[in-house]
Amino acid sequence: MLVYALAFIANWIWEILHSALYLNYKGGLITSFILFRAALVDAFIVLALVFISQKFGKYKTLFVLAGGFVVAIGIEIWGLKTGRWEYNSLMPIIPIIKIGLTPAIQLAITACIVEKRKKF
Repeated sequence: MLVYALAFIANWIWEILHSALYLNYKGGLITSFILFRAALVDAFIVLALVFISQKFGKYKTLFVLAGGFVVAIGIEIWGLKTGRWEYNSLMPIIPIIKIGLTPAIQLAITACIVEKRKKF
């Protein structure tokens, strides 16, 4: 439970801070409720990454970093291709894969923070 709570708080803060880099969500405003809901889902993903990472021993931090990055890239590609969200001109873009930098690193960083402070 503590892992999920930490993951939620870390991701909610991240969502609020980087929401200024988005143009819209499904063509409309990005509301506090949308950010809250995104943080809930992100926290579940982080919980899964941290839980699974326990099987990787000394490589668990590497697993949460790599796993978080891969999952985030998949989510961003899906979100952009389906028109769920759009970036504004302030979003730093990763050139080769053409997705935003802050969403691409979000789950890796928040999962790593939580993994280092977890208590099941």
